[in-house]
This record gives sequence, structure tokens and C-alpha cells, in this order.
Amino acid sequence: MITLRNITLRRGPEPLLEEANLVVYPGHKIGLVGMNGSGKSSLFGLLLGELQADAGDLALPSGLAVAHMSQQTPALARAAIDYVLDGDAQLREVERAMAAAEASGEGEAIAASHARFDAIDGYSARARAAELLDGLGFAATEQMQAVKEFSGGWRVRLNLARALIQRSDLLLLDEPTNHLDLEAVLWLEGWLRAYPGTLILISHDREFLDAVIDGIAHIEQRQLSYYRGGYSEFERQRAAQLAQQQALRDKQQREIAHLQRFIDRFRAKASKARAAQSRVKALERMERVAPAHVDSPFQFAFPEPPKASNPMLQLEGVSLGYADRAVLSDIRLSLRPGSRIGLLGPNGAGKSTLVRALAGKLTPRSGALTRSPRLEVGYFAQHQLEQLDTAASPLQHLQRLAPAAQVQELRDFLGGFGFSGEPATAACAPLSGGERARLVLALLVWQRPNLLLLDEPTNHLDLAMRHALVVALQGFAGATVTIAHDRHLLNSTVDEYLLVADGSVRRFDGDLEDYRQWLGERRRQRQVYTAGGDTEKVNRAAVRKAERRREAQQRAALQPLRQQVDELLQELERVGDEMSAIEIELAEPAVYEAGEKQRLRQLLQRQGELRGRQTSLESAWMEAEEALQARQAP
Repeated sequence: MITLRNITLRRGPEPLLEEANLVVYPGHKIGLVGMNGSGKSSLFGLLLGELQADAGDLALPSGLAVAHMSQQTPALARAAIDYVLDGDAQLREVERAMAAAEASGEGEAIAASHARFDAIDGYSARARAAELLDGLGFAATEQMQAVKEFSGGWRVRLNLARALIQRSDLLLLDEPTNHLDLEAVLWLEGWLRAYPGTLILISHDREFLDAVIDGIAHIEQRQLSYYRGGYSEFERQRAAQLAQQQALRDKQQREIAHLQRFIDRFRAKASKARAAQSRVKALERMERVAPAHVDSPFQFAFPEPPKASNPMLQLEGVSLGYADRAVLSDIRLSLRPGSRIGLLGPNGAGKSTLVRALAGKLTPRSGALTRSPRLEVGYFAQHQLEQLDTAASPLQHLQRLAPAAQVQELRDFLGGFGFSGEPATAACAPLSGGERARLVLALLVWQRPNLLLLDEPTNHLDLAMRHALVVALQGFAGATVTIAHDRHLLNSTVDEYLLVADGSVRRFDGDLEDYRQWLGERRRQRQVYTAGGDTEKVNRAAVRKAERRREAQQRAALQPLRQQVDELLQELERVGDEMSAIEIELAEPAVYEAGEKQRLRQLLQRQGELRGRQTSLESAWMEAEEALQARQAP
């Protein structure tokens, strides 16, 4: 178990956490959430030994192997696949021992090093690294490219693969989906679900959290609270807590009413298409969890856009590409006022190329692209974050767009994006990626577009800002074209999908679950095709099949012990929940009044019983866990 007891953690004069308590059981997968700057990364630093607690105790099991995703990647000449394999320190250590033994010519040393190499599955290490890179979107030829040849986003993927290949009991991942496309996100989701160790995950992607984790650790106002279940369950529990606070009730009801009006309006127009039905379900869920976000510092709405003729944009036989390379051909697309389109497709298929052409940033190689004379485009892309004037303040950026506007009006507007007080007038240079993304969105909203082109708008945004963006997009009266790996954003704001793949753009008749299946089938076909011309890969597949059969047999033999461990953990959690409820009741002054003596006596008696039960359960769980580990040992 990993245990935090009364942890106080500071960065500078102010504490990030005060008297924080958390127990993470082996094999649990925890989502760590909270506002930007609340202390999530600092908590990772504490677990990694990079920071020391100012007060309290951190208890980690002896010999715990911890893997984490580095945020920095040097510009190395080393091949990508070798850089990933370097993450397996044990593998590299054994390889060095093998090389030294071979150089010495000592037979026993050579045999011992090869036996150790076999014991750690060293012969399959390169294949495992290749599979990780393939899942994260690296083509076979790219895996041999030097690290320095990749852009920043692709180097982040290399760091993720390097973390995943490490032999670990505890895996710490900080925003692993930020630079991934939807295909890679879905692959990573499956990998993490199958990961046997303990996972602590910082993420602002609610669908990803729901699919992977079984508990939420939430940092708010220097306190750390634990919620069982996925992120959606956390939202519901927190919504119930906030709903009890009378001061938030009026704002809560306005938020719910806003969502309900949108749901009613949309349902009246919705067809029976699966994508439309998925969106209705997503909106209904938003209505239930809306109170969980009523204390968000972000709140904005798109102003009424100027009217545009129908069609707003029309593409007839358009071909797009760069220099002498064609990317997409024979595109036939008509954008109508009110269209809400999501672009799906593998990485590199041309989604961003299409959006750049719609934005007027890329001239078609052939065909006709016709624009409405009253078309006003708002284009959000990641490169715009780097094009901000770092010497200017958010207020100055907005004043350049609206020189005649009153300063207070501009300040009020920026406040909805989290730029209030001094941050509104300070230079942009020190702003984080999330803060820059919020500013670019603010500038875009101010310009009253009637067509929004959004290329990964949620990268770097925290959950509160993502929620505000979704709500604002639902009320937007213009048309939208969106590329995103955030499935909640797509489910909540998109009516129809276009599939960009194999050099073409075509309608995708389905929802994101259908797209997941499409990707899976595409991957299987690619693997079959590759295996057909690669005998070595076929042999590796046979070896993996045999390994999976042996692993299945071992899992079956261990199932009774695993079930016992799981049942004991569940009972421990149930006892812990009941003890927490009793402690809350004992904290109420009313229970100590004269008329409540019998109730007080019952609570204290039950508290004593539960403490005894907790002790015996912990002993039984430790014995069962040790027995399970002994059976698992080679």
C-alpha cells in the first residue's frame, strides 16, 4: 500500500496540500484531478522523491519500482526504438553484463548472463518496444529515425512509450493524452486497463478517466479527497455535495436551465442517427453533473454571429496537399449554417490539412472552394499559442482587436476566461500552455465568427475550462468543424462525422464506438498484411500466442486467491466508508447534546467495532496478498 498521512506540501510560502490523507492499494488505478496549480504535479514529485513533505508521513513499500513519464526529451541522434528501450534499465544492465561476459570469454558468465536475459524476456524486448511505438502512431520506418528528427509532440509520445516499457509496480502519468490523436488515445486506454500495477493518472480527459480508473483523488482548497468510481461518478458525488451549499443554488439552477433549454431544442431536431443519439445521452448526463461545475472560474458564451448564406463553404472536386505531395483528393463538401461536424481519421491522414484549407490558410491544388461573402471564420490551432505577443498582456491583445471598446467591458470579458485582476494586465510570457489556450479562445470568441474551426482545442485545458467550452459551444448559433481526441467534447457538440482516411473525405455513418471498431479492424488488417511478408513477425506472433496461453492458465490457477484479495479489499473499503460516515456524524455538535446520549453511545460503540474489524481485515488481506505474490513468483 502507498499511504499519505497528514501530508502538508508547500511550493513557496503557501501550502498546496494541508493534512492530506490517502491510501492507494496495490493494483488500484487512481485519477488525480484538480485545478491547474493545485498541486497535482507536486504530489507526483513527492512520490518520486523529488520533493519532501513539510509535514506528515509518506509510506511506500520497500523495493517499489516506479515508472513515470518525463516531460523533457533531449535532441538525441539515437534511434527512437533504442531511446524507448533505454527506459528498461534492467534490460540494459543485463545487456552490458552479456557484452562483458562475451568479451571475457568465460563460459559460466556467458551462460548466466544469457539465462538472466531470457528470464527478463530480453529476446522479446525489441518487439514489445515496436508494438508500443506502433500503438502510439509511429510507422515502422519512423521507429528507426533519430529522436532529434521528431517534433515536440512526437517526442512526448516517445517519453510515454519509454515510461510504458519500464518494469514498474507504480506508474505515474501526467497528461499522457495531450499530444495524442484519438486513435492513439483509444490504444493507450486499452493498454492501461490491462496494466497489472498501480496507476496514478493526471488527466483532463473525462472519457479517458472513466475508461481507465476506479477512483478519483481530488485536490481542492488544499484538501485531498478520495471518491470511489470513475470521473462521472465523482462528478455526481461532488454535484450532490455542492448542491447542499445554499450560496451556490441560484447559479446552479441557471446552469441547469441553460442546459435543459439546449437539450430540448436539440432533441426536437435530432434524427435517429447513432451520432445524434450519442449526443443526446451526453447532454442528458451533463444536466445531471452540471452542479459539479457551478463554482468554476470560467464562464463565457459566443455572441450571436452574423448571418451567412447557405452554403457557407462549398468544395467541389478539391485536391489538397503540399509541394509535390497530394494528401486529399476529390473532396466534395458543403457546410451549412448550423452544421456541427467532427473530423475522424488516423494520424497524418489529412484532418488538419482539410481544416487549414477551410480556414483559407492552404490553397487547393485543384477543384473549386467557394466561400459565402459574409463568412467569418474563427480558427483555433495549436500553432496560434506560440504566435501570441509574449510582451503584451491579455488586455492589450484584446484592445488590438477592439480599440474602441471600454476597458471595463474588455476586463469583464477576459474574466470569463480566468484573466481577472493582475493576470489581465501582466505580460503573456510566463503563461502556461493552458493559459495561452484560454487567451486564444477568448480572442476567437470576441471576433464573433459564424464558422468555428477547432483543431484540438482542449489540449492543455483543465476539466473546468473544458466544461465551460462545451457549454459555450452548445449555445453557439454558427457552424463548427472540430478535430479532437476529447470524446466528451465530440459527443456533446457534434451532430455528424466525416472520415478522413486513405486520401479521401467521406461521411461516417456512426458514432465514436463505431469509429473505435473501425480503427480496430483497420489495425488487424494492417497486422495481417505486415505478417504476410514478414516471417519473423509471424514467429513472434506464435510465441506471443503461446505466452498468452500460459498466462491464461496461470491466471485461472490464481483466480481463487485473487478473488479473496479483491473481496477483502472491498470489505476494507466498505468499513472505511462507514467509519468516515461515523466520524462526520461525531463531528456534529448536536450529537453531544443531552437528548442524544444514546445515539452517541451507539456511534462510539460501532466505531470501536469497526476499528477492530479493520485491523483483522488488514491482517487477512496482507496474508492473502503475500500468498498471491508467492504463487506469482517465478
